Amino acid sequence: MKIICIGRNYAEHVKELHNTAGGPDGLPTEPVFFLKPDTALLRNNDPFYIPSFSQEVHYECELVVRINRVGKCIEERFAHRYYDEVGLGIDFTARDLQRRAIAEGLPWESCKAFDRSAAISPKFVSLQELGGDVQRLHFELTIDGQVRQRGDTARMLFGIDRIIHHISQYITLKIGDLIYTGTPAGVGPVHPGDNLKASLEGHMLLDFDIR
Repeated sequence: MKIICIGRNYAEHVKELHNTAGGPDGLPTEPVFFLKPDTALLRNNDPFYIPSFSQEVHYECELVVRINRVGKCIEERFAHRYYDEVGLGIDFTARDLQRRAIAEGLPWESCKAFDRSAAISPKFVSLQELGGDVQRLHFELTIDGQVRQRGDTARMLFGIDRIIHHISQYITLKIGDLIYTGTPAGVGPVHPGDNLKASLEGHMLLDFDIR
């Protein structure tokens, strides 16, 4: 099982991090992805413990697609056949380590792939139950009851089928692989004592504490 994460997939998030690259408008011209190991999964709404090596861990709430069949070099028009349910996840990022990696031209594993850095909802919801259109979904993250992020998949720079097509040119997708599809604007740090809740179209999928 692989965890594949899409970066810079919402324009406002790209702008808030001043992380521009690619086309003339500063936005990526194709999906950007990186991997996390299976040891990064934080399951069952278990608490997230801030690691000792970072002074600034950020939350990034994302729609997560679970792959349901094996595929390689998938044509975009057939990509919808490779998933039928979605959940929510949080890509925890050691932002201070990420800034250093970017400045020094280093890989991102230390800031993105550390243990339990990929919270995943215990439940996934079928697209049929959600209305059938993966590009018309809304999700929301709150911390201690205050809304911090609102996502609308219609605002993705690259839709789910385009993402699957792109990734599968390089990596074979297998049953159970998880694709974190990018985060909207509103990311920020977590602190001990915070409670994070995330919902997808009225379904409460994440509810856990920071320690």
